[in-house]
Amino acid sequence: MQHRIVVLGAGYAGAVAAGRLARRLRREDVAITLVNAEPDFVERVRMHQLATGQELRPRPFAEMFAGTGVRLRLARVTAVDVDRRTVTALPTAGDTREPEELEYDTLVYALGSTWNDQGVPGAAEHADEIASRPGALRLRRRLAALPAGQPVLVVGGGLTGLEAVTEIAEARPDLDVALAARGALGDWLSPKGRRHLRKVVDGLGITVHEHTDVTAVAPGHVTTADGGSVPAAVTLWTTGFAVHPIPRATALEVTGAGRIVVDRTMRSVSHPDVYAVGDAAQATGPAGNPLRMSCASGLPMAWQAADAIAARLTGGKLPDMPLRYVNQCVSLGRRQGLVQYVTADDRAVRAALTGRAAARYKELICKGAAWAVSHPMLGLPSRRRPLVAAPARAAAPLPTTPGKAA
Repeated sequence: MQHRIVVLGAGYAGAVAAGRLARRLRREDVAITLVNAEPDFVERVRMHQLATGQELRPRPFAEMFAGTGVRLRLARVTAVDVDRRTVTALPTAGDTREPEELEYDTLVYALGSTWNDQGVPGAAEHADEIASRPGALRLRRRLAALPAGQPVLVVGGGLTGLEAVTEIAEARPDLDVALAARGALGDWLSPKGRRHLRKVVDGLGITVHEHTDVTAVAPGHVTTADGGSVPAAVTLWTTGFAVHPIPRATALEVTGAGRIVVDRTMRSVSHPDVYAVGDAAQATGPAGNPLRMSCASGLPMAWQAADAIAARLTGGKLPDMPLRYVNQCVSLGRRQGLVQYVTADDRAVRAALTGRAAARYKELICKGAAWAVSHPMLGLPSRRRPLVAAPARAAAPLPTTPGKAA
């Protein structure tokens, strides 16, 4: 019987994991099913561009995975039963099929994350988000409808907030664009990085409210911790991400934030037949620090998981690729950028690339990530090997002590 591998989610991590598995394993041995709610790939790192009216290249999964052997199932995952090894999938809008229960022998959980309103009153009702394509398109419509002079406030001074606020200010110089950050502007950057960021922000006419904690969102304004008020015809919330609640409802070991705890091979420490990659996984990098939610983390996690699954099924050598960071790439509009070089555990060093060269570098990184997803059967030597044995349906692919690599 074929070993059934089900991959949940086709973002950067899920799509790359599915393609790499198809490259590593023989079709006669495995059946790979990729479950996703949308028919085409969403370049999440470009949602700020979509929100400001730019058109993104469509990347249909049907074309991307044609001829790979990966079966695409358009559905929304509603539940996972790790004891019965089943996934409940609800067909997308317009699909007349009944809810489906997919059985698996190995599960790759890659449903990612969504925006996090942090429980701030009014944020869910009155703020916009760009963690999803629907959210970016909604913001796009709202920005397009704003007359000149209206205030737009971006809440959150992290990478997403910086990219969004500079993109909006560059695309709509007629708006009164502002940023609210809990700390100082770019306080995690090197001195060179901070200077360049300040120069770009000032040049775009962005008002920066530093050391400002937004405590409530209302139509037309936000309230701050000191009792002040900041006007905002549109409030964009970029204060972090939250994982989907599905893992919490399972027997999987998860963190307090709901991320699935995995080992160095991205395998669940509590259920050896489950792997987790991307934002939904709590993996550790250098110095034992958790990897941050990002495309930069998701892609190597996907490679690690796919290679580990293939190795365990075929009796090969387990991967031991170090998961480390090299830089943080920030677009500051279409003409400026910032590449902050970092230590392996993601702390800024003195060196930084700035200006147009950094913008071009960031664009190459984005295109490279999309290329990796769009060409699942390229860029990796074919090493398909037969499974070591016909997998049993009632046991994990290779029995091990939970939490320990085979």
